[in-house]
Amino acid sequence: MMRADMHMHSSFSSDSDARPEDMAEAAIAKGLEIICFTDHYDKDNFDWGPEDIFDEERYFAEMPVLSERYRRRIDIRVGAEIGFRPYLGEFYREFTEKYPLDFVIGSAHSVQGHDAASKRIYSGRTDQEAYRIYFEEMLEDVQKIKSYDVLGHMDYMVRYSNQGVKSYCCDDYMDVIDAILKQVISDGKGIELNTSGLKYGVGFAHPHGVILKRYHELGGEIITVGSDGHIPEHIAYDFHLADEILKENGFRYYTVFRERKPEFIPLS
Repeated sequence: MMRADMHMHSSFSSDSDARPEDMAEAAIAKGLEIICFTDHYDKDNFDWGPEDIFDEERYFAEMPVLSERYRRRIDIRVGAEIGFRPYLGEFYREFTEKYPLDFVIGSAHSVQGHDAASKRIYSGRTDQEAYRIYFEEMLEDVQKIKSYDVLGHMDYMVRYSNQGVKSYCCDDYMDVIDAILKQVISDGKGIELNTSGLKYGVGFAHPHGVILKRYHELGGEIITVGSDGHIPEHIAYDFHLADEILKENGFRYYTVFRERKPEFIPLS
């Protein structure tokens, strides 16, 4: 099983109540060597109440202290998951340059101004129509926003659709997906393998293996692995499958980040 979980949340995120210490202890118990906290910094997301961003000053004061306290037991890195919206390129450039981040996930949570999890994008549309809108906005996101390291959970919107995986065939959107992947690679960025799709019963980790394989075929090399855990029990979720998923789609390495620089670790 791989030893690094590069996507997890704590009580700094609005959708988690987990203490960072409890997440760290769970990661140690599961045999991990590296973890990265990537709490939500989703500018202009008001779908769930107050804006979905963490307290920057407190986050970057407390997380390095936690990392130092645990340094003999586990390597804790400090990151963020920024929520893409096409007009936020300059905002996120300033944010990521201001704070000492190890790693930044860029995630297209928003579609037409609302979180995909709110299901508004599916109202009055077929799932297939909504999927295309989602990927087209993601393409605009990666064309306009450059202050990230990997593109998060590319097809996570399937979780919230009317018919779920039954209505999803990523081949139907490969023209747009190809354009997204080519932009990501051209910009020197990567993508992530996010095992939360397995946790939510989608039947595959995000993104689908077809997308993983295509990313590799296009020359993509940077790929992190994350559970997207919001509680201790979900850290390293189904990581025993991650090595084989990556190998099946052509990868020989996975990636971790420190100070925004990629480090490549051979698959076992």
